[in-house]
Amino acid sequence: MTQQEALDILKMGYSAYVTGEAGTGKTYVLNEYISWLRAHDIDAAVTASTGIAATHLGGSTIHSWSGIGVRDFLTSFDLDSMEQKKNLWRRYENVRVLIIDEISMLSGDFMDMCDKVCRHMKRNNKPFGGVQTVFSGDFFQLPPIGRDAERRPAYAFQSRSWGELAPVTCYLTEQHRQSDATFASLLSAIRARSDNEGVRKALVEREKISPPKNYELTRLFTHNVDVDALNEERLGRLKEKAQVFEMQAKGRKQYVEQLMRGCLAPEVLRLKKGAEVMFVKNDQAGSYVNGTQGIVVGFAPDKAPVVRTRAGRKIYATPQSWRREEDGKVLAEITQIPLRLAWAITVHKSQGMTLDAAEIDLGRSFVPGQGYVALSRVRELSGLYLRAFNETALAVDERVAACDRQFREHSRGASKRLTKIGKEEIKKRQDKFIVACGGSVAPIPETDREKPKVKERIPTKDQTRRLFEKNLTIKEAASKRGLALSTIISHAEDLLKQGVELDFSYLAPRKNIQTVLAKAIEKQGKQGFDYLSTIKIYLGKQGHNISYDKLREMRLYIWSQRNNK
Repeated sequence: MTQQEALDILKMGYSAYVTGEAGTGKTYVLNEYISWLRAHDIDAAVTASTGIAATHLGGSTIHSWSGIGVRDFLTSFDLDSMEQKKNLWRRYENVRVLIIDEISMLSGDFMDMCDKVCRHMKRNNKPFGGVQTVFSGDFFQLPPIGRDAERRPAYAFQSRSWGELAPVTCYLTEQHRQSDATFASLLSAIRARSDNEGVRKALVEREKISPPKNYELTRLFTHNVDVDALNEERLGRLKEKAQVFEMQAKGRKQYVEQLMRGCLAPEVLRLKKGAEVMFVKNDQAGSYVNGTQGIVVGFAPDKAPVVRTRAGRKIYATPQSWRREEDGKVLAEITQIPLRLAWAITVHKSQGMTLDAAEIDLGRSFVPGQGYVALSRVRELSGLYLRAFNETALAVDERVAACDRQFREHSRGASKRLTKIGKEEIKKRQDKFIVACGGSVAPIPETDREKPKVKERIPTKDQTRRLFEKNLTIKEAASKRGLALSTIISHAEDLLKQGVELDFSYLAPRKNIQTVLAKAIEKQGKQGFDYLSTIKIYLGKQGHNISYDKLREMRLYIWSQRNNK
């Protein structure tokens, strides 16, 4: 199917699955469709399974948009709680089209949860609440990751909700990335599980070739440990002094460990000016998303890293929190600067990228699809520098191979039906879909379109400051804003560092603690109350076992007293 045929089908309002080999323009089709929806004033949710994929579309993760987050299952209490969130309710109330990119990495269980929430929030028992749902991706690429190592998660196409939705398959066939016909044939052979000897021979030849000296290129690994080793080596080359940021954690051990594994932020983060970095969390204010890359250009007076993104924007990276909640209770929480080094990245993080050249190590591939994803990032075989590969790198999941033939057949059938409809009827159906969505049949000039509300938002710290100025406590402010207490404390710390006068006298510690605390701060010298770990250790030796959160509250009191003099 051509890209135009796929767009014609989408514009008629059919729920669809846009797929095809790497480089066939799946993201291009989605971006064109998103532009068309906006031109006709149709509210669309643009999401993806990962933060990096979301950046390619200017959207958010489906986990964040849907309100499901990191949940493994949904209870009636969860649905009721989600319904009470005004912004979330309004989001579902307004949406007419739901787009989910990189669908291969979403499990069948998550698909069914998303369908359940859509039906509940839209008060409509049709699949996904009657919303046009557009999936995009390639199941030959990275599969969903399960928490149980013994059980392979079901793919999205194996879910109950996929079967009930019955999306039209749009299998794109035009190649737009691989300009090297030989290389394109090699990638197709991996998908088809054919000519393995020819594929193996071509890859062995690329193992013998090294990149030119002093040639900077992206390096891909299958394991975080290899990525971390190279990143640390490159960090060591920088002569600047390292700034160290330690993760803070509280809650049940097993949940804390789960959060640490899932958040991607390191437990101990070492940064220097000049370091290549990647954000690993979505910012609520929209300044960055999980996958935004940049370089550290300095550190603020409060030691917050200042990152210049590849788009040229400067961002102050302040601590963020990850939480595990159940039934409205916080079971565990971790707090860290949401960054990690990014001279090297995992194959997982590379999905969706197009690279002129890359050095790739597939010697420890451990799931089907890793090899195909990594190799297909490169435009030509001459840009591929292969360190190693194993048999798993060439493997394809048999469930995907079996279903792929059906997808291709469904797509051919859709193309034939489209030809029979004719251009005039296609246009009528598209106009009918626009009207049904409450949109404008006549395209709205870009200059006349309503600006996204996100641009009109008050900065998140200013929202918190206004609550403090109304004499709300940090706990009251956290409750009012629906944010973690640690996040509100971080806002307060940043405001105080900027010289804002705030009243935190109610956080004053007992007199005997103040005396010991003063001595601990004095021993810190120039560092003062900046680093909590040494303060905590000193207090512990004096018989005062105080938590990090309580120390941060004490610090707010001391800094506010300094500002208010």
